[in-house]
Amino acid sequence: MFLCMIACAESEPTPIEKVTAYYEGFQKSDYKQIKQMIADSLTLTEGDFTMPFTPQSYYEQFKWDSVFKPVYKIVEVSNNDKHVVATVAVNSLRFEFLKNDPLICSHKFYFESGKISKIENLDCGDANWAVWQKERDSLVSWVKSNHPELDGFINDLSMNGAINYLKAIALYQGRPLRSKN
Repeated sequence: MFLCMIACAESEPTPIEKVTAYYEGFQKSDYKQIKQMIADSLTLTEGDFTMPFTPQSYYEQFKWDSVFKPVYKIVEVSNNDKHVVATVAVNSLRFEFLKNDPLICSHKFYFESGKISKIENLDCGDANWAVWQKERDSLVSWVKSNHPELDGFINDLSMNGAINYLKAIALYQGRPLRSKN
């Protein structure tokens, strides 16, 4: 009995538990927890777009994301022999500005040697990409004309880029209304 308790206590977490722990790390702003779940090489894919990461470069992505104060909630999770599919709702200041808050997406998680090695974005079914693009493009255009010192924030995936993104949103939302001519 005692031997079983020790063996059970040391058992490897299931893939679903690893995906859950991965999102808990984001929720708690605990990158160390996330790092324990990911492989030395992590790939994120969305359509034809592929983003390779090391744990250190993914930390930079984590810091960028954290500036927007995201709140992650797993809506549904399922497992088959090869991967886990998780549907996750994310609320954030950025998604709120882009009028897609929460953003609910499904992701497929792949594992190598017991660690998350690839995350494929499957679908963001309720997203309104036309509104997203309109809001983003309006902000970028306005910043370029009114605050050129912040221009380029949209492509800067560093923590400073995210801070500038929030500054741009704040300035844009606080702008005086122009009279119609």
